[in-house]
Amino acid sequence: MKITGLSAQQKDPNRINVLVDGKFRFSLDISQVTDLGIRVGKEFTDEELDEFEVESQFGKLYGRALEYCIMRPHSAREVRDYLYRKTRTTRVRNKRTGEIKDRPGVSVELTTRVFDRLLDKGYIDDAKFTRWWVENRNQRKGTSRRKLQAELAAKGVASGIIEDALAITERNDGDELAKIVAKKRAKYPDNQKFMQYLARQGFSYDDIKSALENQN
Repeated sequence: MKITGLSAQQKDPNRINVLVDGKFRFSLDISQVTDLGIRVGKEFTDEELDEFEVESQFGKLYGRALEYCIMRPHSAREVRDYLYRKTRTTRVRNKRTGEIKDRPGVSVELTTRVFDRLLDKGYIDDAKFTRWWVENRNQRKGTSRRKLQAELAAKGVASGIIEDALAITERNDGDELAKIVAKKRAKYPDNQKFMQYLARQGFSYDDIKSALENQN
């Protein structure tokens, strides 16, 4: 079977539509076209074209996952969860006919390849993610050390990595508590209820008592 046409997609010029014997077969990113030796006039077997279709899926999924990682840092667990969702069958509606069909998800093997590539390229790094989370989480509103630990643990970050990030940060519960007291004091005229609220945010009783006394 012969490659009869290569053309850049209008929506994404970095992806190339590949025509085989005059019909669209799949799309690849520019680097894949080069790496796989695809050019007009070259012939391939059905088996080779099937392999190229798998590479097409890989390229699309890697591109989407890369956008997800660049949007903001994510933990390894978050990326795994994102990729896992791509293996699930989804229901899609045809915009032209309104018909609803099931779209099968990608293979687990493909998501593993994508995860490993992101890891190898440095887009997945729990230590970097944790430092970013600690320094950026509610900078103006304030967040307790205990709450940061709970949030990061829920995202699958190892306790050692969390402790390392918290050990080097300049953030401390005293300053963080002062931010919340300044912002929320007016909403809690009842001191007991305010203390209960602050305790739910992960601050200790002694720190809360001190912060309220200093305010007065």
